Amino acid sequence: MSPTIPLDEARAVRTGEELDVPAVDAWLKAQVPTLEGTPKITQYAGGASNWTYRLEYANRDLILRRPPAGTKAKSAHDMAREFTVQKALKPAYPTVPTMVGLCQDPAVIGAEFYVMERIPGLIPRSRLPPGLRLDAAQTRQLCLNVIDKLIELHRVDYKAAGLESLGKGAGYPRRQIEGWSDRYEKARTWNVPSFRYVRDWLKANTPDDIATCVIHNDWRFDNVVLDPERPSEVIGVLDWEMATLGDPLMDLGNTLAYWVHADDNLLMRMTRRQPTHLPGMLRREEVVAYYLERTGLKPASWTFYEVYGLFRLAVIAQQIYYRYHHKQTRNPAFKNFWILVNSFDWRCRGIIKKGGR
Repeated sequence: MSPTIPLDEARAVRTGEELDVPAVDAWLKAQVPTLEGTPKITQYAGGASNWTYRLEYANRDLILRRPPAGTKAKSAHDMAREFTVQKALKPAYPTVPTMVGLCQDPAVIGAEFYVMERIPGLIPRSRLPPGLRLDAAQTRQLCLNVIDKLIELHRVDYKAAGLESLGKGAGYPRRQIEGWSDRYEKARTWNVPSFRYVRDWLKANTPDDIATCVIHNDWRFDNVVLDPERPSEVIGVLDWEMATLGDPLMDLGNTLAYWVHADDNLLMRMTRRQPTHLPGMLRREEVVAYYLERTGLKPASWTFYEVYGLFRLAVIAQQIYYRYHHKQTRNPAFKNFWILVNSFDWRCRGIIKKGGR
């Protein structure tokens, strides 16, 4: 590996998001008495969901995750759940970070938080990390390795891992369609479609669970960590906030909603958040074929899962736009999300007409 390739690093803590370092340090040293010195605190970019900090001790490199300030809905930022899922998965799925401690006492920093070991490595976002050059064959291998890690997760024996209580039982696909449809209704603004045709089609064509397993629910390239020495190898999987027990093909459908090709239309390319446009990356239909071959799953139709993933992403975009529309955020990046929501409706309709039952 070229020494010019930077690892994924944290930056200065954002104003208003500072940690109470003495309080965190005291709590951590009560859990891990071997920690040396006072930690250097930096913060990772993003953090729209949870705030993520790096704590560099003289003898330990740690990550702290906490909800944003003012969080009301605990279910959306459940630190204990996120910690417990990863701790339970670790023995069966080693690419999960190692958990260090969970603090449920809000008196420490004003919110629950958990601490885990940092996995130093490369994180591919909309593009590969600066300085990283992969040819088409290496890019294909990276792509296959990322899919294989998802398959590996779906093969975890969740009962043996003690995660039977993570889900709500059979009927996961139907619950998802009902839940996302309800969220769309609540977030709808005047300038986006009703999605009635798509929602009615999804409801009428919802299959039974094809299987039940641990699903990540946000499987993207920017949630994996790559080995700096062998950058096609996945050494870590991050962001387990939405993990649950559910249908593995729903998880794959969510993943492919973010899978954008270099020759997709302009609006689709605007949604790209991962390097799936690069030569060597599998196309969406190739991902599905590879996954089904490796797992042996045989859905009656892939169309449902593809449309579901896109509809779910449309709802997420609309929820973000709703906040901008009602001046709850002034981030100009969200200004035209309503156009993307319209494009998702057109795309879902086209897929249904082409392959729907």
